Amino acid sequence: MIKRNPQVSITTISSTQEERDKILKRIEIASILYEVSDPELPGISIVDLGMLVDIFPEEDHWHVMLATTYSGCPAIDVIPVIVKTALEDAGITDVKISMGISPPWSTDWISEVGKEKLLAYGIAPPNGSPTLHDEGKPKQCPQCGSTHTSLISLYGSTPCKASYKCETCLEPFEYFKCF
Repeated sequence: MIKRNPQVSITTISSTQEERDKILKRIEIASILYEVSDPELPGISIVDLGMLVDIFPEEDHWHVMLATTYSGCPAIDVIPVIVKTALEDAGITDVKISMGISPPWSTDWISEVGKEKLLAYGIAPPNGSPTLHDEGKPKQCPQCGSTHTSLISLYGSTPCKASYKCETCLEPFEYFKCF
């Protein structure tokens, strides 16, 4: 994942103009990808969902590596096309997009901003530990904030979500499972 550290200048971490140019291009590409939403979760970027694995120069092009949230994800073929289109629209045409299952994506990769956006979208963000094989349960209802919820089904609109009902406002909602 690309993290920015305001304490570090690109001139302190790279000695040549070519290296600085590569770093700036990588930042430019990442900035564009912050604007690319998951097609199943409009308004939540693939970067905030932790799907961006790496951006690096390769031969005569840039390589953008993405992780699929799970191998059966219906958007697995669509996301690379959306990413390529967004980059081409920004004038970056020398790019290869790959989407794979290795390294395996984890809900631990979702940023805090991504979790907040999931909640605002009406989906309870993951609240468990994939490393402990704990799918968790919602902290709160995304509609009213109540902690009194009950499981309706282990599977929601997609296999990565479970269906819950709030016992306070009686609204159904989805919970993004941990894995």
